[in-house]
Amino acid sequence: MSAKKSVKTLEQTLWTAADKLRGNQEPSEYKHVVLGLVFLKYVSDRFEERRATLRDELRADGIEESQFASFLEDRDEYTGDNVFWVPEGARWTELQSLAKQPEIGQLIDTAMQLIERDNPSLRGVLPRNYGREGLDKKRLGELVDLIGTIGFSKSDDHGSDDVLGSVYEYFLGQFAGKETGKEGGAFYTPRSVVKTLVEMLQPFEGRVLDPCCGSGGMFVQSAKFVDAHGGNRNQLSIYGQEFTNTTWKLAKMNLALRGIDADLGAKSADSFTEDLHPDLRADYIIANPPFNISDYWNESLADDPRWIYGTPREGNANYAWIQHFLYHLAPRGTAGFVMANGALSSSDGTDPEIRQKLVEADLVDCIVALPDKLFLNTGIPASLWFLAKDRNGNGHRKRTGEVLFIDARQLGTMVTRARRELSEDDIDKIAGTYNAWRSVSEFEDYNDQPGFCKSASTNDIADNGFVLTPGRYVGITEVEVDSEPIDEKIERLTKELFTEFERGRELEEKIQRQLRRLA
Repeated sequence: MSAKKSVKTLEQTLWTAADKLRGNQEPSEYKHVVLGLVFLKYVSDRFEERRATLRDELRADGIEESQFASFLEDRDEYTGDNVFWVPEGARWTELQSLAKQPEIGQLIDTAMQLIERDNPSLRGVLPRNYGREGLDKKRLGELVDLIGTIGFSKSDDHGSDDVLGSVYEYFLGQFAGKETGKEGGAFYTPRSVVKTLVEMLQPFEGRVLDPCCGSGGMFVQSAKFVDAHGGNRNQLSIYGQEFTNTTWKLAKMNLALRGIDADLGAKSADSFTEDLHPDLRADYIIANPPFNISDYWNESLADDPRWIYGTPREGNANYAWIQHFLYHLAPRGTAGFVMANGALSSSDGTDPEIRQKLVEADLVDCIVALPDKLFLNTGIPASLWFLAKDRNGNGHRKRTGEVLFIDARQLGTMVTRARRELSEDDIDKIAGTYNAWRSVSEFEDYNDQPGFCKSASTNDIADNGFVLTPGRYVGITEVEVDSEPIDEKIERLTKELFTEFERGRELEEKIQRQLRRLA
């Protein structure tokens, strides 16, 4: 079975699994039920696969089968091979054999507890509320049986980390589409948007921070970027923070599935009032903060050292996020993040003052206007911002006193009546334009493209009142020059029009003749 077909089959199976709980649980609840079981099945399959390999190795070494037990139950034989240790009582075969029992919920809770106990990186992460009264145990047992049909060992169709990770992200996205408001988008950023950010930032090595990391999609795509370009993901040091506790747990699980080591702090926490990485200065910041949140302010933030360019207004966190990102950037760091379009031109409170100071401090590197309908839970237009602490070269073309504006609103393809995606070609066009603009290579040349991109000077931006909307700068697409003289064009079009009139009369006469024959 092809990888693409395998992914689709697994997606369908998982969505069928979700349907089993629909009606008994709200989407905000059943996503954790299903994803927790998927995680449990995955780690158990990988454990059993390692166990089978270890048994073969013991036979090859001539060890008697009566002595296998001490080796097969040696935790180091698994963790040393980057496999989670799954103790007795937590193994999927045991749980599935008891799927029809009324106490299946309590058994799953115990399994989660045992895995957390024996794997420190998962402590406090796995869901442990399967035994609650409100969860229908008959449906839960059916769900266990259904997920039991999916194989996650490396020899199975669904066994590669890439396939599982892709399906995991797909499932998160499907749940985001079923939820509304802040919760729906809190843990999921469309993959094409994440990939665009990563392809533009190109985080090959160094410290990567996402202080509003959701389910960890930015980190997953960063690791995939390094893998795809022949790098070593171990050269990335990943740090994150997430405010919502259940989403923080999803991130830990998602990264564990990918084998990505990340410091997400010891708990969920508010990045503004409880910064878990206060001394971190990152080489790359990549983020999708919640848009326009109005209830973030706390009196303790009034004199915060992060507000170098002005105290953000209390009723909107956009410029608080922007300055939080800048505060955590290393001296040569670059930040790429999603932001509501309102931040490009807002005249409310201190927004215009802070925006002007950012431009005058030569921190704004690039702004990309995105097409609409990319996000599952909001119709708010969005853009990508890129800020750089040092724009004097250092591996890139010196672009001081300039900002690249890209208007990508015409890109993207509708995949449903309500949702658009950026294609690989779209991502290549956006990222390629930015990277050519920054490149010092003689083989990559940047040129303004009317209607799409423009490298504008600080003076140009000042003339526009420091508004950063790309449409103000890129102009309109050039139309093909029409060299036909106007009098000749009028004569030609008149002849063509009269010819069409004549054809119309001939058609009318033909129809009348046919009707008379029928009369």
